[in-house]
Amino acid sequence: MRTIKGPAIFLAQFVGSEAPFNSLDGLCKWASDLGYKGIQIPTWEKGLIDLDKAADSKTYCDELKGKVAAYGLEITELSTHLQGQLVAVNPAYDVMFDAFAPAHLKGNYASRTAWAKEQVKKAIRASKHLGIGVHATFSGALMWHTMYPWPQRPSGLVELGFKELAARWLPILDCAKENGVDVCYEIHPGEDLHDGITFERFLAATNKHESAHILYDPSHFVLQQLDYLAFIDIYHEHIKMFHVKDAEFNPTGRSGVYGGYQDWVDRPGRFRSLGDGQIDFKAIFTKLTQYGFDGWAVMEWECCIKSPEQGAREGAPFIQSCMIEASKKAFDDFAGGDADEAVNRKILGI
Repeated sequence: MRTIKGPAIFLAQFVGSEAPFNSLDGLCKWASDLGYKGIQIPTWEKGLIDLDKAADSKTYCDELKGKVAAYGLEITELSTHLQGQLVAVNPAYDVMFDAFAPAHLKGNYASRTAWAKEQVKKAIRASKHLGIGVHATFSGALMWHTMYPWPQRPSGLVELGFKELAARWLPILDCAKENGVDVCYEIHPGEDLHDGITFERFLAATNKHESAHILYDPSHFVLQQLDYLAFIDIYHEHIKMFHVKDAEFNPTGRSGVYGGYQDWVDRPGRFRSLGDGQIDFKAIFTKLTQYGFDGWAVMEWECCIKSPEQGAREGAPFIQSCMIEASKKAFDDFAGGDADEAVNRKILGI
């Protein structure tokens, strides 16, 4: 067993126009002062990282690591959630997802897809330069609009969808393999990889590519009513990253999983700050430790009620309280003895 690293914090939801949230130095000092030991960096935030330089220059990455280390922090992972989303976009969502693309690519969807693929590859190369072996992203979605099968899906549609999704990601996964980096897809509603079955289908479509893995975030499973603890039992070999985010699901006689198009605060399923939701994090940390997960526990804040500042203040001690120092010995070692085959045979009567 290994001890999980942390606490760390994903910076995406905290970047802003005012200090300390408007610079890497400001965010690092803020996070360090709150007790965090690592930061996960969103690569679309150019004020935090120059992705082009990071992909091409180990010297730049060494300097970036040094800047972060000066605050007692490590870079835990890089994220391309927004760029990964653009690797696969159904035309029904083209206009809405244009917000994730540079201005000169808006409306030019073929070029936008090509740009997104290169962005993820750059982040993979940057991860190698930073000495990080895992990378966080989204799969994108070609089939999400058919998630609820009405009208019924035509025969072969799902198979073709995963074949195309795999075709778009295989060159990226090959790049990841060449650079010794695992691509960790956040299993998330809205993505074609949104539960265990869809991850399995994608893995099969990529011929079980060795670089395709999972970013585990239990909050998305609560909102889907999926067993987030059993998921670890089934997929622990693929779980290489961990977002610590809470959630709750309180269905009513008027609304359930789909939420009635309501704002987040009024939905039965909603994200909460750590400790305010329904997730049993003690059980999650126990299972991940049991299975030898040695990655980072990274807080992601997306609460619709509590302020991000309070959520961040409470997040580090909450994660720390859940962390387990993995045992290096069995509790009953004191009562054991050295291996002796003759004695064992005598006990067994053979």
